[in-house]
Amino acid sequence: MKALGIIFSNIHNETIDELTRKRTTASIPFGGRYRLIDFALSNLVNSGVDNVGILAQTNYQSLMDHLGSGKDWDLSRKNGGLIIFPPFGSYKNDTLYKSRLEALISIKGFIETQQEELVILMDCDSANIINFNDVIDKHIHKGADMTILYKHGKCEKDLQQNMNFVLNEDDRIIKIDLKSEVGKVTNSCINIVVIGRRLLQGLLEEAISQGMQSFHRDLIFNNIKSLKIYGYEHKGVYLHVNSMENYFKYNMALLDKDTRDALFGNKNQRVYTKVRDSAPTRYGFNTKVENSFIADGCEIEGTVINSILFRGVKVGRGTIVKNSILMQGTVTGDNVKLNYVITDKNVAIRSRNNLSGCEKIPYYLGKNIMV
Repeated sequence: MKALGIIFSNIHNETIDELTRKRTTASIPFGGRYRLIDFALSNLVNSGVDNVGILAQTNYQSLMDHLGSGKDWDLSRKNGGLIIFPPFGSYKNDTLYKSRLEALISIKGFIETQQEELVILMDCDSANIINFNDVIDKHIHKGADMTILYKHGKCEKDLQQNMNFVLNEDDRIIKIDLKSEVGKVTNSCINIVVIGRRLLQGLLEEAISQGMQSFHRDLIFNNIKSLKIYGYEHKGVYLHVNSMENYFKYNMALLDKDTRDALFGNKNQRVYTKVRDSAPTRYGFNTKVENSFIADGCEIEGTVINSILFRGVKVGRGTIVKNSILMQGTVTGDNVKLNYVITDKNVAIRSRNNLSGCEKIPYYLGKNIMV
């Protein structure tokens, strides 16, 4: 059964303010050469979803630059394909939407004109691999009105603000708490929902007529008895980026082979991104690299240990980079020492600087800064 994909690109900007001052959550760089939206788009495309709408709100120029026409995800099409919705389509005096529900209402006309029977609603604040064909098969088999993906296990801090489900033996959700409890074994929602398109249309009409404001509270929590809402356990890798601490933690998780293979090791679930024709990375004669994730186009003359280098990074002679993430275009001088540092794009660090943070609070340098 064909499905329409709708991605929220800005919903969690406030939780990771440092990285979203000049970009959306969707376009946060991740893993050396990707953006967070690459994982959401790739999951949809790999599952045969070729009609995708992206809801933008603020600072979406970098997102548009990254996505282009969508050809790198095979979404440059005459019918369907990729469409980015600007934020000024609200039913409330052309103001910016403030929630998922208002965002969906702003594109209600688009949803009504589509032909797909199902809609996949999803955030793009995580790196994960999901086969939506399996989710849709279960949705149809159960005769569900709505199917919501969740993670079962000991609740981590990054999922504390997400809904927590209680399911019966048939996987139907019978109770919902609007927050999860850290440290407790829970079924925490990961904000991916499969719903019938016509049902979604009806719920949006009801939301407008009754002045509803919250998708989770008003459309899910309040309809737990009247709708057949089922859960689908996501058992694969799920790297949730909702704070600077987690951004650092989950980028560094890619240095672990098992995590790396879980994200990038399945040939049938490839992660696509914007293709760049960069030269191979050049290593100097005295270069030392250990346990690091190095993208193409870099020039390394110093030492890199337990670090992630994005495209086009230049490491000077005698420079030591440890436990750090250097984004695209970062350039260091000679004899620089970096430890637990995150540099945004196009940062320049002069020679003989010594910068250090810690694992919980990495030292962050914003976009285009020179120190």
